[in-house]
Amino acid sequence: MGIVRLMLTDFRNYDHLNLELDTRSVVLAGANGAGKTNILEALSFLTAGRGLRGAKLADVGRCTPTEALERPWAVSADIETPSGSTQLGTGIDAATPDRRSVHIDGKPAKGAAALAQHVGAVWLTPAMDRLFSDTPGERRRFIDRLVTVLDPDHSSRCAAYDQAARRRARLFRDGVTDDAWFESLEDMLARYGVAIAAARLDAVTQLNDVLAAVDGPFPAAHLSLTGQIDDWLERLPALDAEDAFRADLLSSRQNWSRSGEPPAPQGPNRSDLMVVMAKTGRPAADCSTGEQKALLVSIVLAHVHLQSKRRGCPPLLLLDEVAAHLDKDRRRHLFERVLASGAQAWLTGTDVSVFTDLGQSAQLFSVSDGAVKPVSSATIVSHPSSLSLPPTQRV
Repeated sequence: MGIVRLMLTDFRNYDHLNLELDTRSVVLAGANGAGKTNILEALSFLTAGRGLRGAKLADVGRCTPTEALERPWAVSADIETPSGSTQLGTGIDAATPDRRSVHIDGKPAKGAAALAQHVGAVWLTPAMDRLFSDTPGERRRFIDRLVTVLDPDHSSRCAAYDQAARRRARLFRDGVTDDAWFESLEDMLARYGVAIAAARLDAVTQLNDVLAAVDGPFPAAHLSLTGQIDDWLERLPALDAEDAFRADLLSSRQNWSRSGEPPAPQGPNRSDLMVVMAKTGRPAADCSTGEQKALLVSIVLAHVHLQSKRRGCPPLLLLDEVAAHLDKDRRRHLFERVLASGAQAWLTGTDVSVFTDLGQSAQLFSVSDGAVKPVSSATIVSHPSSLSLPPTQRV
């Protein structure tokens, strides 16, 4: 799977961009601030969610929020998949600037969650270097992105859960005491909450299986989930976990009627992803910066392998300034794993020599002040790639 054409309109520092490609991996080289990461962010908007920066929709346009109503931004891509070609488009309309519009093969789609049925993308950015010491919310978003690529319905379940939680909170704020209203929403919270937690648990279990079998310079990670609903699923069938969650929601509501404090659901919104170095059992948060980066790369590579196995094709892999911070052996191993997976990786960097080992297996573009130009792959190396790939993986 790979993007063969990318078009941007009024996105970040790009007025108009029409980029023609093939399905090989892509290297974007240029100075800091040239717009390399903006292209990766545009690609991340071809999936559900708020992109790799988590930005507000009005903030990613080239214009000011007020001007964006007259000149809205858009991202469009032609994608080659195992089942054929697909065109995906997303952006904002003047009529609805607070939410994204989505088109698939020229036809309107209902919400950004529909994109997950056609393309998956995972990314590593410099901001994620502190993931293991960041807030539990950041780690939940990380695992949910991985789960959504494997299970496209996951993002819809998360959205439905969040909506039910907001509606329940509104009942408390409005002083509603009708049990029927609460019971209806709490039933939704129980069903969606357990489904979300179960999908996370399934993904974590399978990722651990892949990580345990992989050998190489990247340290193997071991993942686990902590939280009330996760504990229930470890020892109860899913239906019993739903009943336990309903009982917990009822208990919190009864306590609210006595204390006056609106309760927050103790569901998947309170879970946390725990990561340790498999060989030593040391928590990732206690590892060095270099070890944490290597653990992240290890998890993402395992995820690429897992998606290829489950969905028949790998995700798009967006690697922002990752290669430059790896030593030579790890960088070489990263390129070998990416190329062997068949994933179209988009890599950014300021130093072209970092990508020497990719050779003819990648297409190179220079990025400068919002302009993107193709460069002969001979600029990367003057000799064929020496990566140890099977013949069928060479391009």
